[in-house]
Amino acid sequence: MFSKYTLSNGVRIVYEKIPYVRSVSVGIWVKTGSRNESRQNNGISHFIEHMLFKGTEKRSAKEIAESIDNIGGQLNAFTGKECTCFYAKTLDTHIDLVLDVLSDMFFNSLFAKKDISVEKRVILEEIGMYEDSPEELVHDILSETVWEGNPIGYSILGTQKSLKSFNIEMIKEYMTQNYTPQNTVISVAGNFEEEYLMELIRKYFEIWSSPNDQNAVFQEVVFYNGIKTKEKDTEQVHLCIGFNGIAHGNDKLYSLLAVNNIFGGGMSSRLFQKIREKKGLVYSIYSYPSAYKNAGLFTIYAGMNPENLNVVVDLVTNEIDTLIKHGIKQSDLEKSKEQLKGNYILGLESTSSRMNSIGKSELMLGHIDTPEEVLEKINAINMDSINEIIDKIFDRKKIGISIVGDIKQIPDLKGLVIPI
Repeated sequence: MFSKYTLSNGVRIVYEKIPYVRSVSVGIWVKTGSRNESRQNNGISHFIEHMLFKGTEKRSAKEIAESIDNIGGQLNAFTGKECTCFYAKTLDTHIDLVLDVLSDMFFNSLFAKKDISVEKRVILEEIGMYEDSPEELVHDILSETVWEGNPIGYSILGTQKSLKSFNIEMIKEYMTQNYTPQNTVISVAGNFEEEYLMELIRKYFEIWSSPNDQNAVFQEVVFYNGIKTKEKDTEQVHLCIGFNGIAHGNDKLYSLLAVNNIFGGGMSSRLFQKIREKKGLVYSIYSYPSAYKNAGLFTIYAGMNPENLNVVVDLVTNEIDTLIKHGIKQSDLEKSKEQLKGNYILGLESTSSRMNSIGKSELMLGHIDTPEEVLEKINAINMDSINEIIDKIFDRKKIGISIVGDIKQIPDLKGLVIPI
């Protein structure tokens, strides 16, 4: 069972004691990501994430890495559209060191001019590598298409142009605006002594204050129809078809997850079995929902030989039509619900997964569902909620398409897109 506590400065603490494990996972979550950025500073959230590993007043970059490596632990971070997380996982006997290292990085990073210069080159290489990965790039282009002009559609890495403009003044201004106590959650899961944990957190975080005490607010999101293509000399063509999805925190997301399992969520799904296994027309095909604050996206992806693009579009269209007209069987729904419950319960056995789950829920929603509440919501999925979500998601008047590769011709989309 998790517990919640708020420090006097507004930093929220969520923790879950799991006494039968010997590990502990700690994460510092900040409600800032590419969705908080502008065209001018796009990528700065991700850049700051990198810079916090480059050295502090008492630890060099090497010493930061060694401090956790030497005890057999893991230290890392990630940046998303709406949040940044710095985290570590170690044996439970090292929780004091974990909090000392993470707080040192968080508050005392030097942002040395030479390190800024070096890290720009590193991330420019990362952007170049991403451009050379069309199977990943096509998803970003879809986001840019359906959320045109809104920061939620921006690349997390930023652009070459925006990256080159970063300097210490921009970094500090962005951190002053977004790295604030009210915008921060510390999440802990694993084996620890509760009083000692709270003593450590107060020691490192309660003295923190900020001139800005506002919570991050995201722009409203409008879904746009459209198609974008990017010519690249590749062996395969990569296709994404996107529909307006379900926002994070909306219980309808559970019904969408159940539909996704059946439609394109795994190797037993309709898309995989009918288009890859039976027809052999693609190497990879799948679907997945993405959920954000007040926005969502349901994506279908396929990678194929350019000459198969038209027929794959037709086959995907047929599967969408079949889903809309005939729905799913009760027996398939029960299997999908068991799959959702199994995946969720197995995730509870990992301290990293629990730390991620409770940290992100508190940060983005301000509340955390208990495992019992999650299982209740999965059990509550029924045919009515499934049919409702199918009708809502597969609206052919709200559709975005992205294609990357050696495109011989734009496929015939008349069967897929219903003109408004």
